[in-house]
Amino acid sequence: MPDQSIPEARTPDTAPAENEAASSQGISRRRLLGTAGATGLVLGTTGAAVGYAAAPSEAAAPLTSLGTDQAMFHGKHQPGITDGLQARGHLVAFDLAAGAGRKEAAALLRRWSETARRLMAGEPSTHDDTDVARDAGPSSLTITFGFGHSFFARTGLETQRPTALDPLPEFSSDHLDKNRSNGDLWVQIGANDALVAFHALRAIQKDAGRAAKVRWQMNGFNRSPGATAHPMTARNLMGQIDGTRNPKPSEPDFDQRIFVPEKGEPAWMANGSYAVVRRIRMLLDDWEKLSVKAQEDVIGRRKSDGAALSGGTETTAMDLEKTDAEGNLVVPINAHARITRPDQNGGAAMLRRPFSFHDGIDADGVPDAGLLFICWQADPLRGFVPVQRKLDRGDALSPFIRHESSGLFAVPGGAAEGEYVGQQLLEG
Repeated sequence: MPDQSIPEARTPDTAPAENEAASSQGISRRRLLGTAGATGLVLGTTGAAVGYAAAPSEAAAPLTSLGTDQAMFHGKHQPGITDGLQARGHLVAFDLAAGAGRKEAAALLRRWSETARRLMAGEPSTHDDTDVARDAGPSSLTITFGFGHSFFARTGLETQRPTALDPLPEFSSDHLDKNRSNGDLWVQIGANDALVAFHALRAIQKDAGRAAKVRWQMNGFNRSPGATAHPMTARNLMGQIDGTRNPKPSEPDFDQRIFVPEKGEPAWMANGSYAVVRRIRMLLDDWEKLSVKAQEDVIGRRKSDGAALSGGTETTAMDLEKTDAEGNLVVPINAHARITRPDQNGGAAMLRRPFSFHDGIDADGVPDAGLLFICWQADPLRGFVPVQRKLDRGDALSPFIRHESSGLFAVPGGAAEGEYVGQQLLEG
């Protein structure tokens, strides 16, 4: 779990009392979308109110800012990469059905893209909407699509498969379940409302129809926007502030590190990125037996505020050479934060955008919990792989985590108006 992060999702600016008052109005999704002009909300393309007429007795009332926040489906890059962390997430991989090929895959991506566009704008899905997200706004919903290594053979597109999609090497911390790894197609769903996220998951699954079947599916969560006094780097289930040194879009080389160049290879991946997805089990019972001081030595940062053990605040540069009165390094040589620093890995960097998970407690009382690790980079052989190899050689955190599933997916650039994700690949 490299020591990098992105800003947490925007904190709602509506005061709690105002939120409660707005909520008490019981505004329905139908009313919201039918009166968008009256409330001043911008929820997407024209036609959002189709099939959602409000009852005459309903009074117009705005949603809280949490509900109105909207990500754009169309754009240079797909949504769900640089957006802030979301409170709820679903990851799902599909395999194409027997006999399905390029034609069926193109039709599926066309359906999925239209569904994603509509749901991200706060509209119902195109058909058989389940009403699960009724009454809610877009809630920062994002839906992201990617292709796995096996997709290209299934569709006769092997010549278009990027070399960056070559299988990841094996690592010593791997205990991988092949049934919960990889896949022809991958979908990432995130939102700041659990019902909005589930609604999207259900719509994507239904849209798959007979063209593809679910290979695996995982559920995750993060802290809700507004739960802290001010926006801050998220904590993981170990209680650590997790992700302090994530590259930021304001940095001059951000695009170079995270996205495939417009004139990169293959051409259909222009402005796209590669997602490494790992289900990392945290051995919480073992971790929680450590003292806070021992936990901080493992990570290399203070648990209270995320500052490096060498001093300062969370954002203060780590002093790797600082020693204590006895001449020992203040930041241990095998501390996780030291090993994952880009300047200790030839500049290797990736944009982490994870979700925590908890899938119950086993018969021995051990929680099945940890991190759905998702990282984005222009080339995983220069991003994830060198960092993970170095972690493999002596990370102090390794005894407390276990990598249980893995996937690598090529995520093409965003779809232009009137296009669907992956159209250049499937119709080029």
